[in-house]
Amino acid sequence: MDDIHLVGYDPGWPEMYQAEAECVLSVLPAGLVRAIEHFGSTAIPGLAAKPIIDILVAVRSVPEAREVAVSPLESLGYAFWADNPKRDCLFFVKGLPPRAPHRTHHVHMTELDSEMWERLLFRDYLRTHPEAASRYEALKFELMDRYRDDREAYSDAKSAYVEEIMLLARASS
Repeated sequence: MDDIHLVGYDPGWPEMYQAEAECVLSVLPAGLVRAIEHFGSTAIPGLAAKPIIDILVAVRSVPEAREVAVSPLESLGYAFWADNPKRDCLFFVKGLPPRAPHRTHHVHMTELDSEMWERLLFRDYLRTHPEAASRYEALKFELMDRYRDDREAYSDAKSAYVEEIMLLARASS
């Protein structure tokens, strides 16, 4: 079971991101990474979130990253989701049982021109529009109550609001 658990904003999340990003960069081959960003709800000051640091890594090539990044990230304790149906993104999770009691970090690897990289618009919009961030937070708590033990349904139920914000973010960028 993969319970949804939201907590109030932790001002230590940016530092946790920075420390883990440095670890990730230290084990990846030189030249592979084009950019790295903190994204997801822990990257939005003041927003309640699942206490999981999401790290978005832009790589030169996803197929190349599949060949050279899996083993180095596994050495840091990440599990690789080899069966991810999204072929334009690699996904890694740190903190899975039995090694750890709960997830602590996600690493998403993609290319700069991908849909996943475009999600930074959502983060940036919520950072600069507190009313939209407050609505998103309220929705997340409502959905947590409804889908507490179903991470996929929880994520799917947020998609309409995310798309609404993405349209606004694209229009204002």
